[in-house]
This record gives sequence, structure tokens and C-alpha cells, in this order.
Amino acid sequence: MGGVDFTNSYLVLSGEVAVGASLEAARESGAAIFAHGAFIMAIINFLIIAFVVFMLVRYVNKVKEAAKRQEEEAPAEAAPAGPSELDVLMEIRDAIRK
Repeated sequence: MGGVDFTNSYLVLSGEVAVGASLEAARESGAAIFAHGAFIMAIINFLIIAFVVFMLVRYVNKVKEAAKRQEEEAPAEAAPAGPSELDVLMEIRDAIRK
């Protein structure tokens, strides 16, 4: 998809390797090499995945906070319109007296 691949990047520490040889060819020649390309690709992949996970966690926290805020506002608006408990008990008392 991306097209950039550093996995075949290496440095020759000692020995002779033909210029432009692949990583496998350099390993087969017996030269001491430092294959830093795989490490670079692992770091790039980690940073991409870490950024995506960070954005997902941030979005989930925003959704939770919005739901909590909406939940706190909802009970204040939904006050019961009927009689209170005391009013009902007083009606029962008056009905029993009759």
C-alpha cells in the first residue's frame, strides 16, 4: 500500500559486498553487516499504530464524557409532574377518615 520499505537497508561493518547487493546476498557473502532497515520499519509501524490507538482512545473518552454530561442534564429536566409522596399519603389518610 505505502510502497516504502526499509527492510533491505544495511551497513557493511567489515568484509566486501557488491554495491547494490540485497540483504540476503550480503549475508551470504559472509560480511559483517548491520541490518538497520527492519528496526526502522518496526519503529515506523509502531508509531503509526500508537497514533491510531491514541486517537481511538481519545474519541471514546469524548463520547463517554458527552454521554455522562447528557445523563447529568437529563434528570434535572425530567421532574415528576404528579403529586408527591406526602400528598398521596395525605389523600389516603383523608379517605380512611371518611
